Amino acid sequence: MTIDTFSLGGDLTINRLGFGAMRLAMGTFGGPPRAAEGGIAVLRRAVELGVNHIDTAAFYGRGEVRANELIRTALAPYRDGLVIATKVGPLPGPDGRPSGQATPDQLRGLVEADLRSLGLDRLDLVYLRVGGMTGPGGESIAERFAVLAELRAQGLIRHLGVSNVDAAQFAEARAIAPVAAVQNVHADDPGLLAQCEEAGIAYVPFFPLGGGREPLDTERLGKVAVRLGATTAQVAIAALLATSPSVLAIPGTGRLDHLEENLAARELTLTEEDLSDLRG
Repeated sequence: MTIDTFSLGGDLTINRLGFGAMRLAMGTFGGPPRAAEGGIAVLRRAVELGVNHIDTAAFYGRGEVRANELIRTALAPYRDGLVIATKVGPLPGPDGRPSGQATPDQLRGLVEADLRSLGLDRLDLVYLRVGGMTGPGGESIAERFAVLAELRAQGLIRHLGVSNVDAAQFAEARAIAPVAAVQNVHADDPGLLAQCEEAGIAYVPFFPLGGGREPLDTERLGKVAVRLGATTAQVAIAALLATSPSVLAIPGTGRLDHLEENLAARELTLTEEDLSDLRG
């Protein structure tokens, strides 16, 4: 198994190992802000090391430190081939967490705010993030997704995605406009993943290293890590990418040492014995 590239939307070639921006401004949603200088350094180093897919959102921030502004400060003017994906839909609740949901008539404003904060004329990929802090399912997304489809037709968005969705919501979106990517919390929904693989749609698990919510199986990962002379995080990333050629990984960090550790996972080759051990 090798870590290679993916054709996002059929016209944007990206490395399957990218970078998630959530932890640039804060370690967790409830944690204190990180220094902006650290996030800027991490972003610049990520691009130096070959990252060409950055996943962000306007609600990734704490106080005055916001991921989108860090990206613009660190990387604008953007080099050719750098793909920036963002998410719209969640609105901050009283505690600052993205627990509310935007109405259809609020979505244009959120997209335009992302364009301004990132310093772009068009967004490469915009996900409709559904459900606040809850799991997927239970509501129609058609009216909201149709708003994003119209913004795509107007040239403000290049490709559309959906996030935190079930199979019915995924089908609902695809009936309205092409879907280039799905971003869900797990990579273990075989039905939805199979649909993405068949259609050439990217499947992008968020919290690829657990995010502090989903503990990694360190016993299995550790066994393989010792064999390969790698860390458990590196094996976790390589195993995620081995799930399917449609899977993209976006591990995030606010630390340079963790960034370099994560990106070194692209040097790993997992054998059938490794994969068998990871499956248990």
